[in-house]
Amino acid sequence: MKLVSFVIPCYRSELTIEKVVDEVRNTMKTMQEYEYEVILVNDASPDDTFQVIRKICETDNNIKGINLARNFGQHAALMAGFHWCRGDIVVCLDDDGQTPADEVGKLLEKIEAGADAVYAKYLHKQHSLFRNMGSKTNELMTRYMLGKPKELYISSYFAVRRFVVDEMIRYENSYPYVIGLVLRATKNIENVVVQHREREIGNSGYTLGKLMGLWFNGFTAFSIKPLRMATVAGCLCATVGFAYGIYTIIKRMMNPLVPAGFSSTMAAMMFIGGMLMIMLGLIGEYIGRIYICMNNAPQYVIRETVNETEPAER
Repeated sequence: MKLVSFVIPCYRSELTIEKVVDEVRNTMKTMQEYEYEVILVNDASPDDTFQVIRKICETDNNIKGINLARNFGQHAALMAGFHWCRGDIVVCLDDDGQTPADEVGKLLEKIEAGADAVYAKYLHKQHSLFRNMGSKTNELMTRYMLGKPKELYISSYFAVRRFVVDEMIRYENSYPYVIGLVLRATKNIENVVVQHREREIGNSGYTLGKLMGLWFNGFTAFSIKPLRMATVAGCLCATVGFAYGIYTIIKRMMNPLVPAGFSSTMAAMMFIGGMLMIMLGLIGEYIGRIYICMNNAPQYVIRETVNETEPAER
């Protein structure tokens, strides 16, 4: 009998996580061919989320709780769950109830049919305008920076085989990006359509700053395309500057009365200077992350666990 591990990162979900776990329980009771476990990772939530997790764990040994020492972000919380889960198939979903746990059978069916990873696809997302814009930006970034196929829909609700998880947890650097790790491990990825629910309680924990940090994690950890784009931009600026210089010389030779262009000179200097600063900042971002990784900054730090004593053996 196969074991399915549900990994759920939790943040500000004291009012929703119990309902999500109940839905997982009720759904798995109807799927007798699987055993299951639930790994709840509290990402240092400022409310009483971990106390709720502790209460849930006390009533069910299939539920494991992990409490991180500080807020490391959703993807680091997922990595913590991956290290502690034992399932043959690992399913990740949200803690707010918007991802329908009762439709997990669709994901498992695709896995059993041969897919290595299956992402839920939403025809009508119930996120706010801000989150939808963030998702669209993330879609473009993963497509052009990480080589994601255009037709593949990426979401936070997905299932992967054990070997994909084993490959992902080999990544020990400080800035994990789960989508990049999955794309690096396999190309045998499919979609299934599920319903996306409206948020009943609270607001999304993602702010603009967190989304920007997540995107930086993605393209600095798994792609050098930004550096190539900076090189191309530098070549274009140099070409434009050279062409403009030739144009100025010819214009001056044809009409000596043309006054020297102070405004155009300052505009060109500001433009080229701005491009140089962007490129230097981008290079500095890469170097800074290399420095932090060389100092062995942790992906996450676990303060305590419930119903679990050590990570899963691999």
